[in-house]
Amino acid sequence: MLRTTCFQTTRRLFKEQTPTRKPLCFRARLYATEVPWVRPPYRPAPTEQPPAETFSSPSKPRQYYARPAPKRDLPVVERRWPALVILGTLGVAAWVAFIKYANNQERLTSSVTQQILQNLRDSPEVNELLGDAIRPEPVWYLNGDPWVDGVISMPQGNVDLTFRVKGHKGSGTVYFTSIRRAKGEPFTILRFRIIKDDGQIVNIPITQPPNPSTSSQ
Repeated sequence: MLRTTCFQTTRRLFKEQTPTRKPLCFRARLYATEVPWVRPPYRPAPTEQPPAETFSSPSKPRQYYARPAPKRDLPVVERRWPALVILGTLGVAAWVAFIKYANNQERLTSSVTQQILQNLRDSPEVNELLGDAIRPEPVWYLNGDPWVDGVISMPQGNVDLTFRVKGHKGSGTVYFTSIRRAKGEPFTILRFRIIKDDGQIVNIPITQPPNPSTSSQ
């Protein structure tokens, strides 16, 4: 009985301390930055539809705004590939010229060429045809060095040279060809002659046969 009485007393005190809560539809929360809620005025729905806007043709794209005038013209970008092509061509040409110059110097300083020149100086027929002081004729594009055309190939057993010589009587072209028919055999001279500029031809006898096996390329 005492327990029931204490429970009722506690319930009555709790109801007295709790404020009456209103329904949500009649309750408005007020804050310092808010205003009380006010029902907007009633606006009836329109009875007539707005007029439809029609067009005679499809729309065309137009500028949304006028383009601003450029302050200055854009710089013209120069194409670089012509310069690269020219530089590449010059580089390849310089490399080819260097290879040809190196091969010519190798043929000029070989023992075969030196023995051919010695046979020309010792030949009375050549001295009578070109005169004394027989030497290779220099060319301007090699800075005073002679040009020796042909090939000196020891592994294949083939020597074929052509170059210009001159003396105090005139100039001419020397032709020398020698081959090795089989491996281990000596070289055989097939052609050793000089043709002067006026057309005279002299076949040169061999006083000291050139030995191509002592030269290298």
